[in-house]
Amino acid sequence: MATFQRARSEEQRAERRRAILDTATAMLAEMPVAQLSLNELSRRVGLAKSNVLRYFESREAVLLELLDVALQEWLEHLDGALTAAVDADAAPFERGDQVAATLAASLAARPVLCDLIGAQAAVLERNVSPQVAAEYKHAIVANAHVLVRLVREHVRELGEHDAIRFAGAATMATGAVWTHAQPSAAMLAAYEADPSLAAMRLDFTSTLREIFEVLLTGLLARPSR
Repeated sequence: MATFQRARSEEQRAERRRAILDTATAMLAEMPVAQLSLNELSRRVGLAKSNVLRYFESREAVLLELLDVALQEWLEHLDGALTAAVDADAAPFERGDQVAATLAASLAARPVLCDLIGAQAAVLERNVSPQVAAEYKHAIVANAHVLVRLVREHVRELGEHDAIRFAGAATMATGAVWTHAQPSAAMLAAYEADPSLAAMRLDFTSTLREIFEVLLTGLLARPSR
């Protein structure tokens, strides 16, 4: 645990913010978003809770910034992953399926990102000021435009408006499927005790891939209607 004297320069304040974010990142490698508390974050970073609040107005503000960073890192990885996975000479629907599979697999490899997305609307956006909310939404829009560009590079037949619709729906689907694919101990016990319920346990990757496939197939088919 680090201990800090009071920051007196912009450089020192930036260092404090970085330390808080780095500590929160390390905590999310150990625990789900729901268990990360401001008290424990303050203890681990070596600052009083009131001092942490000098740099971030709430726990949720910290997590929203981490979500933005995680999204940017994912999109950087996704660029190369799509190039490697999608056959540029394949038919449109086949390329759509390849994009869907790549998106799902890359998200499944980032459980912290998925957990943050799952908590975004119901938790992370509920305890922030209008200023922080606006800053975060501007960042989300920028990230969404990157995703739109990447998808359209590999599914060229998809119009920009439909690609935007896909990006929004894909983000919401990711959060919803992640939440349902993390059953409680009681649900796991019920599935094990009653085989007829086992089919209700979702596999995150395959479920998300199927949803993405349906979305892209439907959007590609619409212009022909």
